[in-house]
Formats: sequence, structure tokens, C-alpha cells
Amino acid sequence: MNRIISELVENRVFEGLAFTENMLEKAIYEDCSFIRCNFNASDLSGSIFRNCRFVNCDLSLAKLRDTGFQEVHFSGCKLLGTVFSDCSKLLFEAGFEHCMMKLSSFQKMKLRNTVILKCDLREADFSETDLSCSTFAECDLLLAIFHHTNLEGADLRTAFNFSISPENNRLRKARFSADGLPGLLDSYGIVID
Repeated sequence: MNRIISELVENRVFEGLAFTENMLEKAIYEDCSFIRCNFNASDLSGSIFRNCRFVNCDLSLAKLRDTGFQEVHFSGCKLLGTVFSDCSKLLFEAGFEHCMMKLSSFQKMKLRNTVILKCDLREADFSETDLSCSTFAECDLLLAIFHHTNLEGADLRTAFNFSISPENNRLRKARFSADGLPGLLDSYGIVID
């Protein structure tokens, strides 16, 4: 079902609403806040969100085909299995803080300078993603997939549980702590005591 953008919605606050049965109208949302809203498995395809905030929302399994996220911030959100790689790549810019993002996909996206703070990214897919100069602060990356990923200049000093092969990823000037070294060496079968 192809919905046509019919309106511009500006400076609105949506609080405590469920968009699981009644879909959010396809529109351009600018300077809007979504607080404690439920978008679980809802269809946000084709909508554009500019300079918006999502706070304590559930966007797990939301359909995001050609959805535009431009200068969007997610805080305390549940984003389980969310396929961000389906989003519009045009001007995509998002920040994440205290979010549950297990099994999310960012495959082949350009996420330069992205800040991800205190997020659960277990089993997230960053294959072929440009994460250069991005920051993963206090993020759990257990079983996250990094394959042909550009992490040049990225800061992973406080990230943990990651396994990143130096042979299959670009790591020039990436920053890691000494505690993170096992995550760079485990693909070699080296035992570190």
C-alpha cells in the first residue's frame, strides 16, 4: 500500500499514543516529540521525521521503507529488530541514547559521526556500514556483526563484548581501550589471561 504524504506536521507533542492499529498519518514531521508512544510493528514507511525526538517509545519491528530520519534523537527507546537499512539514505542522521536495539540492522548505511550512548546492540548488524568517526559509549555489542565495516576514527573505548576482525574491517585510527583488545584478537583464536 503506497501512501502519499499529505501534510506537514510541525512542533507537535505526541504522548502516550498507540500506533499499532491506527497508523500514524504519513507526513513530514518537523520539530515534533514522540513520548511513550507505541509504534510496535507499525508502518512508518515513507514518512519523514526532521529534528524530532523519540523518548521512551517502542519502535520494535516497525516498517521503515523509505522513512526519512533527519537529525532525529532516540532516547530510552525499544528498537528490537528495527531495520534501519530500509530507511531513506538521503540526509539520514540519528543519535541513540539508552536504547534497546537488539537485532537491529544498519547494513550498508552511512552513519559517520553517529553517537550511540549506553545502548544494547546485541546481535545488531553493521555489515558494510560506514561508522567512521562514530562513538559507541558504554554499548553492549555482544554478537554484533562487523563485516567490511568502516570504523576509521571511531571511538569504542568504553564499548564491550564486541568481536571485530582487523582483517575484515577498516580500523585506522579507531580508538579502543586495553580491556577491548580481546575483542580484536578473538578471531585469531588467541587466549588472553
